[in-house]
Amino acid sequence: MKRKITLKQIARELDVSISTVSKALSNSKEISEDTTQKIQAFAKLYNYKPNNIALSLKNRKTKTIGILIPEIVHHFFSTVIRGIELIANRRGYNVIVGLSNESFTKEIINMEMLATGSIDGFILSISKETLLKQDYHHFNATIDQGMPIVMFDRVVSEVECDKVIVDDFNGAVKAVKKLIDNGCKNIGLITTMDYVSVGRLRTQGYLEALQSNCVEANSNLILKIDDSLDVENHLEILENEMGQFFKMNGNIDGIFAVNELYAVTAMKVARKLGLSIPDDIQVIGFTDGVLSKHATPSLTTVSQHGQKMGEQAANLLIDRLEALDAEGDQYFTNNERKSDFIKMVIETEIIERESTK
Repeated sequence: MKRKITLKQIARELDVSISTVSKALSNSKEISEDTTQKIQAFAKLYNYKPNNIALSLKNRKTKTIGILIPEIVHHFFSTVIRGIELIANRRGYNVIVGLSNESFTKEIINMEMLATGSIDGFILSISKETLLKQDYHHFNATIDQGMPIVMFDRVVSEVECDKVIVDDFNGAVKAVKKLIDNGCKNIGLITTMDYVSVGRLRTQGYLEALQSNCVEANSNLILKIDDSLDVENHLEILENEMGQFFKMNGNIDGIFAVNELYAVTAMKVARKLGLSIPDDIQVIGFTDGVLSKHATPSLTTVSQHGQKMGEQAANLLIDRLEALDAEGDQYFTNNERKSDFIKMVIETEIIERESTK
């Protein structure tokens, strides 16, 4: 399929700024008639189609931030939203929340809907389907047309923007090392498929912790859940998978799960099989949410500090918006976006509860 041309490419070909291209395509009187005709002819030749993600920019500031998250019921995302709102309101901004429901199509629809006059910039976490497709054109198109994005938690290197992430790798290393220090010899991992970046990094941290503590990794002790299935609404399938996993690996004495749902479900399955927690098997999960606190027994977790992540993301976006206001067209140099993007890493900590010794 022929790749669609972008504003950035038109600007590069015609040696003008992206802002000039955008204004010419909207027939702005700020641009000369000759330049406007040249740009419009070039855009027509290459069948350029605007995606409606640019038209709320400089002349119509809304003082509103768009938040796009994969799901609303997840405790982690609710804490991130709390942090974003706290900073946004303090700095004179409002927020609008959109849901992708882990869908690539809904992610695009939400972005287009919010960008047409509703918001000044996005804070977002990428849907699983988008990560699976590895299609990020809608993010790049949004940024190319002047609307800043800050990604959090699930981020990709293919999109140049400010990012806020938790230290997934070292958080996993800490968790597995704690299990080893507590005497666990056969530590199982319950994780996602590798296309989800946070699950992949937590898996790498698990393997690193084993290696650095001279424990041989065993592929039989790694259970990868097909998270294209809505496991939260099909818990019996998740429980069956874990039940088979435990039965095939009767010597497991520790579990590290990459999210709290997997960890709490693992404890439930272990108890059904007659195992005592933490005497027979110790469990640590990633993400310190409501499930962790109220599970039986309560779950030891790796805390992601979601509110702090939201606060940092909001500050990054508002700083970027204010820089755009101050610099105007000078924000772009040689028709390229500035590359002074910031990647903030939030450190994790272990919250000890009853599921470990």
